[in-house]
Amino acid sequence: MPHVTVEHGSMANPIYQVGRKSFIYFRTPSKDAADPVTGERYDDVIIFWVPSEGDKLALTQDPDSPFFTTPHFDGHLSVLVRAAQLGELSVSELAEVVQDAWLCRASATRARKWLAEHPA
Repeated sequence: MPHVTVEHGSMANPIYQVGRKSFIYFRTPSKDAADPVTGERYDDVIIFWVPSEGDKLALTQDPDSPFFTTPHFDGHLSVLVRAAQLGELSVSELAEVVQDAWLCRASATRARKWLAEHPA
């Protein structure tokens, strides 16, 4: 995706941005995303912005989807996925989630230009 920069968080975790707005980032371990059996915090959670609450629900309520959310992200237009589960997605599914994340955070001008150059 164009105009992407990579920043690094406090634990050197990558944060992908467009126009200084994060659209994908690798989260540091947190108590709200942990193994339900062991309680061990997941260290491979990736957060993707989504365009709407409807998109978030579609991704997190599908029983075949690796995407999830936690109460910490209530009201936040993003979904979480463990890197260990990315293989459950096809390349086109993952590409669509990345593109949607970029589109909802890019400026309107950049988004229009990219969509015009990449018709569906």
